[in-house]
Amino acid sequence: MELQGFRHIYSGKVRELYEPVDPHFSHLVLIVASDRVSAFDHVLDPEIPGKGENLTAMTNFWFDRLDVPNHRSNELEVPAEVAGRAMIAKRLEMYPVECVVRGYLSGSGWKEYQQFGTVCGIELPAGLGFGDKLPHPIFTPAFKAEQGEHDENITFEQTIELVGARVAEELRDLSIGIFIKASQLAAKAGLILADTKFEFGNDPRTNLMTLGDEVLTPDSSRYWDRELWEQGVRDQSFDKQIVRNWLAQNWDQTGEPPTLPEEVVNLTAQKYAELRNKLITI
Repeated sequence: MELQGFRHIYSGKVRELYEPVDPHFSHLVLIVASDRVSAFDHVLDPEIPGKGENLTAMTNFWFDRLDVPNHRSNELEVPAEVAGRAMIAKRLEMYPVECVVRGYLSGSGWKEYQQFGTVCGIELPAGLGFGDKLPHPIFTPAFKAEQGEHDENITFEQTIELVGARVAEELRDLSIGIFIKASQLAAKAGLILADTKFEFGNDPRTNLMTLGDEVLTPDSSRYWDRELWEQGVRDQSFDKQIVRNWLAQNWDQTGEPPTLPEEVVNLTAQKYAELRNKLITI
């Protein structure tokens, strides 16, 4: 898509990046969230209606409520063609670390815990079940891989080797602090924030550690319905897990993935919209 005043510079799995043509604004970038959906490192067909708009709205929702510098900028207007699913952002010097915080036992952490009693090498109490709340949130960083590659879980010591002790400690402390604050707010909407990932970078204009990328969306976080969780229903979420489950049952992960059926597309779209509607009640 061509946008007046902007030049397309990058296509990701689900987002498009543009830079302003005016060199006065070379420190900014336009981030457009598409309706594309990816799973198992493949972009799938068809798109999920409304997904880009819902993700952008949720990121803005959290930026408005977190007392942490973020990459959003109001120096330029978002073009009308992508209004609602795009934002003007500051260019950051991104740290090569995915800042993952886990408050509950699920996903790959559950698989590791069953084998070793640990999550990303961090020892946890014995006897925990799937979906149980952890004694306290844990920071389990990952090394950000190149496009098309899998991120790699790393230790905190490896994080220090990558970015230095001061930055590593700030990444950990900020991530856990944001997770706790967001969990408290999500609880007001009847939600559990099970885990999430953040990305940070240095803002070269202020030299401040700055929160970037999408934040606390269902593409970067696992949310559960608290009432269902208390009833013991742990295999629920407000994200594209429906897509992953269908693919796992209908594709052997060789060749190109099959086209998603209309029912799966509609259910996934409903989940994104439902989470957004729950959050705006806070």
